Amino acid sequence: MAIKKLNPVTPGTRFRVAPAFTEITSAKPEKSLLAPLKKSGGRNNEGKMTARYIGGGHKRRLRIVDFKRNKFGVPATVKSIEYDPNRTARLALLYYADGAKTYIIAPEGLSVGQTVISGEKVAPEVGNAMHLENIPMGTIVHCVELKPNKGAAMVRSAGGYAQIVAREGKYVTVKLPSGEMRMVLGVCMATVGTVSNGDHMNVVLGKAGRKRWLGVRPRTRGVAMNPVDHPMGGGEGRSSGGHPRSRKGLLSKGKKTRSPKKYSNKFIISKRSK
Repeated sequence: MAIKKLNPVTPGTRFRVAPAFTEITSAKPEKSLLAPLKKSGGRNNEGKMTARYIGGGHKRRLRIVDFKRNKFGVPATVKSIEYDPNRTARLALLYYADGAKTYIIAPEGLSVGQTVISGEKVAPEVGNAMHLENIPMGTIVHCVELKPNKGAAMVRSAGGYAQIVAREGKYVTVKLPSGEMRMVLGVCMATVGTVSNGDHMNVVLGKAGRKRWLGVRPRTRGVAMNPVDHPMGGGEGRSSGGHPRSRKGLLSKGKKTRSPKKYSNKFIISKRSK
């Protein structure tokens, strides 16, 4: 993926760095794989606001993505690479040999006309999906399952990748993008390659209105509030507000929030690097 620096013809374009969309090959999504996407505006089923700073934004439709890749032995041809407004990565539209159509998270380097397949003993090539126990050591993967047959849960955002570093018994050790080393069952699925749109991290929106189009409303800093509204509020002049914490008083910037009794602690070999 490429990015482009815009000429400063307006204040909003002065610092804007935008995606070039050079890899996109189709402007219209596959109609049979679309679903309606309802906005909550941060409200729950009673209409009460439970999450602040959410609302507005452009209308979207959900793309139904195949995270399971469980059509074993059926080759699929990449028909197009498409934009998805609901995620940072690009999507690839697959046409299977049996006539089925699905979307998958497009890996970096996947092109139109290429053939991908999922199965037990397939080649570890970009876009192919297989069980972790069958992937060679050192291979870069994405869309990793945490529980068998539940669908990919980890490493799905733009530019992300994990690496197979060890294999012992029925578990495979995977190094995640955060730096965490974690054991995952060998029968869990993963896709070979790196997630597409790696330059997403370099995008600069350029103006507040573009953030509003994404459905994000203005956020008020805690130190700008009154003591009744936030633990960091109040004080004479511009006071720092004490130790950083949330509106409910939960400490941030270093406070551990993970439960020491969490069931998955035994699968984590080394925690993420700070």
